[in-house]
Amino acid sequence: MPSSIDIVHAIESSGLVAILRTKDSSELVQVVTSLRDGGITCIEVTMTTPNALEVISQARKKLGNQALIGVGTVLDAPTAQAAIAAGAQYVVAPIVDIPTIETCKRANVPVAPGAFTPTEIVRAWQAGADFVKVFPISSVGLQYLKDIRGPLPDIKLIPTGGIQLTNVADFIRAGVSAVGVGSALIKKQWIENHDWDAIRNIAEQWVVAVQQARQ
Repeated sequence: MPSSIDIVHAIESSGLVAILRTKDSSELVQVVTSLRDGGITCIEVTMTTPNALEVISQARKKLGNQALIGVGTVLDAPTAQAAIAAGAQYVVAPIVDIPTIETCKRANVPVAPGAFTPTEIVRAWQAGADFVKVFPISSVGLQYLKDIRGPLPDIKLIPTGGIQLTNVADFIRAGVSAVGVGSALIKKQWIENHDWDAIRNIAEQWVVAVQQARQ
């Protein structure tokens, strides 16, 4: 069983968090497996997905320690607590909610609250965040991230929103700990058509792009 420190290191080492957000959860365990087969080891199931906690539980049972399964779109402490009980190994939120951060710290589970302004980012970090999710980065772009990194070089950032395979290398080279990728990674029709090879193949491309950027 990986520790909180191990999970933080694994997320940083991977540099990539896959975000799963769908209206139908029936195939998500297979999607998680296909992503893992493609080399993506950090996978976030959002709470907006039907039966999200059951998907997390099933994915943990199937993959064991082959991948890290987290929960996303967590808005409050009770939700974080329920997700951790279901097996979530890290918690991601779109907002800075101090009780959520405190709940995760007590459970020894890494947490990445979402923030946008410098004040929010520092507030989240001071409250005990392991990472700060900069969201939505698509609204301001790469230059904003570089501007933030200047005065806040020690805060571990995970930009999320609008990052594509064509520009992920730019974000990695900007010094972020990882990037969060959702719709740009998995196409709806692949899930509908059970095209697990397509998901595995695109996962491999993202992994290579991150690795090459770090070199």
